[in-house]
Amino acid sequence: MAWFLGIGITGVVLLVLSLIFDGLLEGVLDGALDGLLDGWLSLPVVAGFLAMTGFGAVLAQSVTGVGPAGATAIGAVAGVGLAWPTYRFSRALMRDRTGAAPTRDDVIGTSGSVVTAIPAGGYGEVLLQLGGHRVKFAARSAVPVARGAEVWVEATPSPTSVLVRPVER
Repeated sequence: MAWFLGIGITGVVLLVLSLIFDGLLEGVLDGALDGLLDGWLSLPVVAGFLAMTGFGAVLAQSVTGVGPAGATAIGAVAGVGLAWPTYRFSRALMRDRTGAAPTRDDVIGTSGSVVTAIPAGGYGEVLLQLGGHRVKFAARSAVPVARGAEVWVEATPSPTSVLVRPVER
């Protein structure tokens, strides 16, 4: 029974280490057997298998009184039973993609308001919506634009500056 407890504890320790060293085993055997084992030898899957095999065998021995061979078989079945959902869950997490980060081109064609007056050919400041947030940009305009005026973004010469024109209503 002590061996099985050791295997279970080793699995739990590996599971904790997988939080720190995620992807370690995938790199070691990357592409082995034509990709047949891709994902199956990830640290969380191996750790879950070992932990459930060890603790499942301990439970099998203490509850049913089977010998070491029977406990190993029951523990291995339980280990595979936990490894499969761990594998599926990790694949689902790997497929989860977040939205693209907003770029400076995303503000072209949007309207905003002037917070610091823009002199003709000089710089002022405007507030624009970018990715759901109000962001302040340095702004240039061919004509002077007063504070509080609504402007339209025509171009983005740099990540922090925009070319604007006043909105005519």
